[in-house]
Amino acid sequence: MKATESTMQQIQRAIRKVAEKFPKNDEAALMTDIHIRVSQDTGELLAFDDDDKELTRCVVEQWIDNKDDDFYDVIAKDIRQCIVLQKELIENLSILKPYSFVLENDDSEHVAELYVVDDDTVIIDPNLMEGLDEELNTFLEKLLKN
Repeated sequence: MKATESTMQQIQRAIRKVAEKFPKNDEAALMTDIHIRVSQDTGELLAFDDDDKELTRCVVEQWIDNKDDDFYDVIAKDIRQCIVLQKELIENLSILKPYSFVLENDDSEHVAELYVVDDDTVIIDPNLMEGLDEELNTFLEKLLKN
């Protein structure tokens, strides 16, 4: 499932609405995560703070009744891309660092870490890391043979 332009715009709008709840100021909120909960049946995207207080919600029509087995993997990539596009905004929220954006299913179960905001920590896209173990093992074997 490739996200439509409309879907990407809806995700970006939802992220901006979350950011509006934490405008940059001197007093940072004590929070560790922003929970993005997505329902595969209804297509709803909801954002919550640590106290389960709703920050925003929208319905992504493309996600309604989506039965794909890799649904959460695909949307995690799309949401992560939308967060990165708004990196400047996301990294300047009035929330004490470190804080993160996490993806949850409609049962509030953790699905994926989407983005961590911290001065010292960076989460690399899992697709970028694919096959790294094999490459490092091959490199180490060649190095030790010499």
